[in-house]
Amino acid sequence: MKSFLSVRAREIAPYTAGEQPSDKQYVKLNTNENPYPPSPKALAAYRAFDFSSLRLYPPLEMRALREAVAAAEGVSPENVFCGNGSDEILALCFPAFFDEGGAGAAFADVTYSFYPVFSEFFGVPYTQVPLEEDFTLDLSELTAAKAQGVLVANPNAPTGIGIPLGEIEAFVRANAERVVILDEAYMPFFGQSAALLTKKYENLLVVKTFSKGYSLAGMRCGYAVGCPALVDALARCRDCFNSYPVDAVCQAVCAAAIGDGAYYAEKTALVVSERERLSAELAARGFSVLPSSANFVFAKHGEVGGREVYEQLRARGVLVRHFAKPRIAGYCRITVGSREQNDALLAALDAFLPR
Repeated sequence: MKSFLSVRAREIAPYTAGEQPSDKQYVKLNTNENPYPPSPKALAAYRAFDFSSLRLYPPLEMRALREAVAAAEGVSPENVFCGNGSDEILALCFPAFFDEGGAGAAFADVTYSFYPVFSEFFGVPYTQVPLEEDFTLDLSELTAAKAQGVLVANPNAPTGIGIPLGEIEAFVRANAERVVILDEAYMPFFGQSAALLTKKYENLLVVKTFSKGYSLAGMRCGYAVGCPALVDALARCRDCFNSYPVDAVCQAVCAAAIGDGAYYAEKTALVVSERERLSAELAARGFSVLPSSANFVFAKHGEVGGREVYEQLRARGVLVRHFAKPRIAGYCRITVGSREQNDALLAALDAFLPR
């Protein structure tokens, strides 16, 4: 039978998302969702929404949402771009800031695995800079890479390690002649965002999401902060795919959510507290746990392999994330859940780990 697929569709290796099983109920600690509900203000915005208006397309300029984001980030609405999750925005960065067959992109070898997928899909060459032995990123090595632009996840995924803001600013300054894209998906749990640096450095784009810190993974919304020229480039590329990527309900809910800083500060503090407790409990059970600034931990047991830890936990109704990449195959990435979820994880570990 004749194949009607393009070479790209036949050969591309797509991103593999965390499993979303439907066979039974699990303690789900594999996709870094927030264990706490969204802001009551977000829920109120949803309930107050005029659903009869859904016959119309959503606001094209997303003005109310961009104004709410701008107020929260301390920038102007013209510095804000909104999209259907930070993944869409990161994808748009490739046609917006990188040329096919050009100098390409540079990023770490152990980082968000969507970066090489986007590079391959858009025909952008890429360089992967190895992390250090302790899984930290030597920013000078990334600066030395020959590339049209660089991407840095801060805190990094799946390691959870954060880079202090002072080091990030020095890095942005050292790369003034090329675009620096900071993926700050997990920044709410670190608290050292570079968003305000976009006022000072026109080569900096900071990408964020409502999925993690704002407990709105199901709404699919993200945003970027940068100078108007970078924002316009993203908009030009977006409008070659879909001019209405963020639905009207989502815009209203996310605008309300980002305005409730006090609520999310309280919930973030709970996640951070549980992160520290979970790290200590895992260490007491023989795990090496990397220092995390995110809402997950990256842990390796001294005697039991990463794949076995994942399988044993899954059999006991607890999901964590395991990556087969050789350098990190011994590790599992474990989302920080509620106290009850974390206790269920620890009990499941105690059922099979060597004493």
